[in-house]
Amino acid sequence: MRKFPPVLRAVTAAAAVLTGAMTGHVAAAAVQPAMPAPEHNVAVTGSVGAPASAAKITIMPGGGAAGTSITKGAEVSVSGAKLTSVVLTSLPSGTHSVGTASPGGTLRDADTAPARGTAPTVKATAEEARGRTVAEAASFATVDAGHSFIGSVTPKDGSRVGVGMPVSITFDKPITDKEAVQSHITVVSSSGQRAVGHWFGASRLDLRPRTYWKPGSDITVRLALDGVRGAKGITGVQNKTVRFHVGRSQISVVDVRRKTMTVIRDGKRIKTLPLSAGAAATPTYNGQMVISQKEQQMRMRGDTVGFTDKDGKPAYDIPDVPHALRLSTSGTFLHGNYWADKRVFGSANTSHGCIGLNDVQGGKDPSTPAAWFFDQSLIGDVVIVKNSGGTTIKPDNGLGDWNMPWNTWKAGSAA
Repeated sequence: MRKFPPVLRAVTAAAAVLTGAMTGHVAAAAVQPAMPAPEHNVAVTGSVGAPASAAKITIMPGGGAAGTSITKGAEVSVSGAKLTSVVLTSLPSGTHSVGTASPGGTLRDADTAPARGTAPTVKATAEEARGRTVAEAASFATVDAGHSFIGSVTPKDGSRVGVGMPVSITFDKPITDKEAVQSHITVVSSSGQRAVGHWFGASRLDLRPRTYWKPGSDITVRLALDGVRGAKGITGVQNKTVRFHVGRSQISVVDVRRKTMTVIRDGKRIKTLPLSAGAAATPTYNGQMVISQKEQQMRMRGDTVGFTDKDGKPAYDIPDVPHALRLSTSGTFLHGNYWADKRVFGSANTSHGCIGLNDVQGGKDPSTPAAWFFDQSLIGDVVIVKNSGGTTIKPDNGLGDWNMPWNTWKAGSAA
C-alpha cells in the first residue's frame, strides 16, 4: 500500500499494473514526457447552479499516445480535489478492472498487466471539498511486441529450490547485442557466491556460481532491460526482480550398474533406493541433471521423444505415470513405475532412458520408493547419473549447466 502526498501525484492503477507483473512493485515514473497531455474534458457531478469546478485531473501518457513503455506506466495527478479512484481497462482483453485507489488516497497493486500491443484506458475520479465528483479518462497504446523483447526467468519468484538451480533466462527474441543485455542483468546471493553467465544460442542466458549454491542462500535476480538494445530494431521493455530461496542440499546419485540411487541430504546418506534405468539399447544419460518439473501424474508417449513402432504408433503410451520429475528437456524423467514387476527394481534396467522407482497406479501409497522420493524433492535438486552406457547429457538439455567445465562456462559470458 502506498500513501499519496497532499497534492495527489501518484502512479495510477495503470502504472501498478504495467509495473507489477514486470517488476513486482509499484514505482512512480513519468512516461515519455515529450508526449502531449490529454485533452481535459472533466466531467463534474454536483448540485445544479454550483460554481464551475477548479479541479483538474491530468493523466500521462494520454491523448492516444503510442509506443508507451510497459514498465514506466502512467501517471495521474490532481489539483483542487482528492483522488478517489483510478481504474485501468486493458483492450482488447475486455473491461477487466485491474486497480483502484481508495478514498483514503492509497493504491492497491493490480494483478494484471496490459500486454505489449494493447490499448489501455485509464479512468480517474476525484472528490472536491464540497463533495462534488470530477472524472477524467485517457487512453494510450503500449509498445509493439514485434519490436521489443522480454525475458522469462526460471526459477519463479518466491520459490524454494535445490542447490543445483541455475538462473535461466529465455528471451522472446534472438539477442545479438549480448553484452548490452547481459550487463543489465544482475544476480546477487546472500552467500556471496558470484554467478557467471553463459549464452546457449541467441535466446537463452543461464547464470550460475562455480559450485552449487550454498544451502540457505537467498538469491536476487534483477533484469533492467527497459530501453536496452537487444538486436537491430529490437529494444527491451522489462524491469523485473525475481527472488528465490535455496533450501537444504539434496544430491541423489544414480548408479546404473548397481541399479540403485543413494540420496544424500546435507552431506549425509539418508536412503538408498532400488531402481530400473535405461536398457542397453536405450541407455540413460550420464552426468549431473537438475529437477526442473514436478508432476503428481502425467501422460508419457513414446512418439514425443522418438520412440515409435514400425507402424508409426507410439512405442508406449502411459496416461497416468505417477510422481514424475523432469531431468531433461529431451524427455528424461525420474518417475514412479507401477507396470513393472517389483522384482525388476534393483535387478534389471528395462526403460527407454528414464529412471524408474517402484510405485502403485494412482500414486496414492506414500510408502513406495517413488512417492517417498517425490515428497523429499525440490525443483533444483541435483541427480547425478553414473555408470550408464549412455553419453553425458549436454549442458543445455534441461538445466544440465553443471556438466560444463568452469573455464568453458566463463568463456560463454558476454559481459
